[in-house]
This record gives sequence, structure tokens and C-alpha cells, in this order.
Amino acid sequence: MFPEAVPNAIEVDTLGIEYSLRFTRKTTFRDTFKNLRQKRDGPTHFWALRNVSFNVKQGESLAVIGPNGAGKSTLLQVLAGILEPTEGRIEVRGHISSLLTLGAGFDQELSGRDNILLAGAFLGMDHREMMERLPGIIEFADIGQFIDAPIKTYSSGMRARLGFSIATAVEPDVLLLDEVLGTGDEVFRAKSQKRVMELVEAARGIVLVTHDLHWVTQFCNKAMLLQKGNIVAEGKPEDVVRLHVESSARARAERDAEIAKALAGTSLPIR
Repeated sequence: MFPEAVPNAIEVDTLGIEYSLRFTRKTTFRDTFKNLRQKRDGPTHFWALRNVSFNVKQGESLAVIGPNGAGKSTLLQVLAGILEPTEGRIEVRGHISSLLTLGAGFDQELSGRDNILLAGAFLGMDHREMMERLPGIIEFADIGQFIDAPIKTYSSGMRARLGFSIATAVEPDVLLLDEVLGTGDEVFRAKSQKRVMELVEAARGIVLVTHDLHWVTQFCNKAMLLQKGNIVAEGKPEDVVRLHVESSARARAERDAEIAKALAGTSLPIR
């Protein structure tokens, strides 16, 4: 008999996320009424992601790279359940842990210690189990006496350290990370990289958004390049990184050429 196939940790099929350019939080009622009565020039919607399909196997660490505005963080928000897909299908199997959802769950007035227990409840963990994990989470975060200070007094780096410690201590089946492995000093970065590798070896599925291309090639076993909401490459990390570097260099050269052309048509006054 053939061994039973292990299901993918994440399956994404023709995912699309569409945003409205008219109906934003800053749009007033008067603006909205005006928009409905007047036809405006230019697009009213745009696709942050379109026709995105990929799988993450158990034990895979997928790095998502690309230029700013490519849709990387939007993708993580969809996987975390923060955003609903406009079209397509997403299936995430198992317990999800994400710094995106943990950050949203932090209570600014509570201490770091109390927020650990709050995050455990938010993740559906038993209180007694979280109490057992509490010392290890505090030790890994390594923020000293600030653990008993209100979260509102934390720097962004301290928040990220505490959130990462919680997210990776609850033994998730799927871990979602967004630009946190560069947080803190060199010692903490080494600790966080080791923790992620332990999760990979424990057959967890990981999706990581990062601009640290060294991390992608050294520690991830799969990479995906996003550009303007579309997947343009997926495969071995070193191949995808090379394509991203080449594409970024071309884009910079094109921008420099446009700027030089624009400046050539202007005359600066001589003082």
C-alpha cells in the first residue's frame, strides 16, 4: 500500500483582494455623496492581489519577497483571517499563530506578563498551560523588568520581541511572520532564527515576509516573488532572490533614467 499523502498546511487558489479607492476611512459623507453623483476620472478600484495560487507543505518555510506595495503584507493578513478574500479559496490547516493577530490583541494598559496570558486566551490556549509556558516566554523575550510594565511603554522592538516569543511558544501548526527577524540585537536575531528552524524541523508550515535576502537564502526552503499583486516567480530561494535583485536593479535604472530625462528639460537659475 502507498503511504497516505500528508495534506498541505496552506492551500491558496486564485486568491484576489480588491480595494476601493473611493470608500476609505477618510472619505466623508459629503465626499461619498459627491462620488455617487459625479463620474471621476481614473480607476475607482484596484487589486492588491490577483490570481495568487500556491501551497505550503508541512515543514516548509516560505519566504515572500518583493518591492514595496507588491501585496506581501496583504497576503499575510488574508492568511491570518484579518481580511476576507474578494475571490478565490484559502485553506489553512491546523492552529495558526501570527504576530499580526497578536499585535492587535495587546492591551496597552496591561503589563507584558498579563498580555502573555491575554494572548493565550486569544489563541484558545488553556490558562493552566499558558501559566506553564509563561516563564519560557518571558525568558525568550528578554525585555527585563519591562515585562511588568504596561505595553504602552514598550518600544516597537520590545513589542515585536514579546509577540515573537508568544507566537512561537504556542507550538503552532502554521506560523505567519512579517519583518520581525531583524528586530533587536544580534543575539536576539540569532535566537529567533534558531526558533524558526526548530519549528520547520517539527513539520510546521511557515510563511515569512522579509526584505532580508540573506535570511531567505540561508534559512528558507522555498521563496515566492510578488510584484503588483501577482506571483512572478516561485521556487528555490536562491533563484527567486536572484530574479528579485535583477528586477530591482532594472527598476532603479529606469527611475534614474526618467529623473535624468526630466531634469534635462529644465533650466536651473545661476546664482
